[in-house]
Amino acid sequence: MLLAYLAVAYLAAPEFWWIRDGRVDPLVMRTTTTDGIPGDPINVGLVGTKNDVLQAFAAAGWRPADAITFSTSIEIGISVVLHRPDPDAPVSTLLYDGRRQDFAFEKPVGGSADQRHHVRFWQTDPLTPGGQGPLWLGSASFDRGVGVSHDTGQITHHIGPDVDAERNLVIEDLTTAGWIASTHEIEGSGATQDGRNGGGDRFYTDGMVLIGVLRTPD
Repeated sequence: MLLAYLAVAYLAAPEFWWIRDGRVDPLVMRTTTTDGIPGDPINVGLVGTKNDVLQAFAAAGWRPADAITFSTSIEIGISVVLHRPDPDAPVSTLLYDGRRQDFAFEKPVGGSADQRHHVRFWQTDPLTPGGQGPLWLGSASFDRGVGVSHDTGQITHHIGPDVDAERNLVIEDLTTAGWIASTHEIEGSGATQDGRNGGGDRFYTDGMVLIGVLRTPD
């Protein structure tokens, strides 16, 4: 039975995700899962160097997520089942522009990795030539609990529906830590009240990407 479940959830079901709403063209400002399923929207961005990004999140109390390995997978499983802390727990791989995330950060909620704020970032070209550093486009969401994907049956975190609140939290925490010089918005994936991510979780958003320009605090 275990082998049958693994074969269906991780091999067969990902091929049929499109049944939920028909095949779609590649989505702009949307991530995809490694199975090619449209995922979380791009909703936040930072302008600054790699080192600035790392320092800013450290100052704001967010932790870098561990890479996915056999060991870290076991650790996050123990954290969820036994309700033990795992503040560096790995996050699943999402793709943007065909690439996996360059960074992932998290902020635990409660005593385990069951619930957490988290954000992934991909380095992209600067918004303007000769700008203040590369643009890091990100996707922020809240993991509200562990379950199985509505589309494939794979074990995954389910996200909270208000992804705009998570976008705002990232910028607010970095602002409080003294690392945001200014903010502005750019057009994102478009507003929706009935979006669905790679696990089939519903989300709503105004469709905008909130960009924070980083600065080194005095």
